Amino acid sequence: MALSGQDVTHSQMRLLYKKFPPSVTALLLQCAACLFTWLTVEITGVRASLFMLAWGCGILAALFGYFSGLAVWWLAMQLLFVPTLLLLLGAGLPPGLFLAAFMVTVLVYWSTFRSQVPLYLSSTRVWQALERLLPSENSGVGFAFLDMGSGLGGVLTHLAGARPDGSYTGVEAAPLPYFWSWLRIRLGGYRNSSVHWGSFWGCDLSQYDVVFAYLSPVPMERLWHKVRAEMRPGTLFISSTFAIPDQIPHETVPVDDLHRTALHIWHM
Repeated sequence: MALSGQDVTHSQMRLLYKKFPPSVTALLLQCAACLFTWLTVEITGVRASLFMLAWGCGILAALFGYFSGLAVWWLAMQLLFVPTLLLLLGAGLPPGLFLAAFMVTVLVYWSTFRSQVPLYLSSTRVWQALERLLPSENSGVGFAFLDMGSGLGGVLTHLAGARPDGSYTGVEAAPLPYFWSWLRIRLGGYRNSSVHWGSFWGCDLSQYDVVFAYLSPVPMERLWHKVRAEMRPGTLFISSTFAIPDQIPHETVPVDDLHRTALHIWHM
């Protein structure tokens, strides 16, 4: 069946998304939207305020992002980037403030442009739900828990305090969240908990009885292959919010928090 011109355009834009990381795709589309807006003004002679032109760029960039397959949060950033930049420039803020904001963003999100896993913070109700899913205290045998992408260390420190019979390990790639969680563990005196700086892809999952992940939709299929290859029979894999494509969980535990989180559970 022949493809229409519109279908071809959509396919080409999605190929762009697959070829480059989302951050690079977003930047290229933002530049394309600004160039298109400028050319339209030059050719047609339309008169519009700078702020209206900024919103025009944002709407075009968001549309380009939608057709190229960018995630929803990228569409919001595409829409607001130029108008927000214009507002900040008009506010007369000192240049050092922009540099400081950029450095903090880099330290917090670090490898997000590659991993496509932003910093998500789970709620205290999720921590409490995880506590109920841990192996029984009556077994008399300790267990090992891994938090893949442990963020600010909330899961680790809560469980380490609530269930001291376990051993809790976190892995975090972003420098600032890693340092925050390391400091939180040290100052809290959680001797049964630790956090490591690096990628969870290098972790040997066979060492853990419970593995917890709160990532994003992007790595879940690849992660499932790692989980199936490395985790031992009788262990638990728990994913917060994001399911694994084409894999039905053995259990789903709803959490009554602000985001209506669901914990997807697989018995290995």
